[in-house]
Amino acid sequence: MRILLARHGETPWNAEGRYQGQEDIPLSPVGEKQARLLGERLRDVRIDKAVSSPLTRAYHTGQLALGEARAPMLTTEMGFMEIAHGTWEGLLASEIAERDPELLRAWREAPDTVQMPGGESLKQVLRRAWEALEWSVEGLGGNDTLLVVAHDAVNRVILCQVLGIPLSRLWSFRQAPTTLNLLEGDDLSRLEVVRLNDCSHHTAFFGEAVHRAL
Repeated sequence: MRILLARHGETPWNAEGRYQGQEDIPLSPVGEKQARLLGERLRDVRIDKAVSSPLTRAYHTGQLALGEARAPMLTTEMGFMEIAHGTWEGLLASEIAERDPELLRAWREAPDTVQMPGGESLKQVLRRAWEALEWSVEGLGGNDTLLVVAHDAVNRVILCQVLGIPLSRLWSFRQAPTTLNLLEGDDLSRLEVVRLNDCSHHTAFFGEAVHRAL
């Protein structure tokens, strides 16, 4: 089976460097364009099942990526929601640096040790996201393709699990807006990462695609 693991497009809060978490922030015009470009890239790709986070930015990205004819196949799964940032949600990274510098430093240097204030830890996110992935692949055949549209932290913990690297290495790769990660394998325990952070549909080879708030 093949799993296309995508991230949602840019939102106004992404552009501002504001922590979103589970706040339901819609796509910006830039994010909608990114999602449509993803749709152009996937136009001739066979997709047998499509699941997204229920948050608007992920669900709308999924609809635009699938295109009008295939959009009705998109379902949602709560387990793919972004990490709950708790009291950080709605704040700029610069504001958090002033209010809670030690926890922010830990989040950037040892993210696996952090419990978000009033929110989740990465281990909690991995547990629910992996369960959602297990549910999503049920019934898929060896040649079937699943599209999952989720979020930065969700994608990262799933990729850490597949790559067999600790959650402390969460920041060792990037997840650009509407990026594609291609995973292939006979089952979830034998997945291989074929493509990682592939955003060539909207970013040049040496283009910058760095998040500002996670």
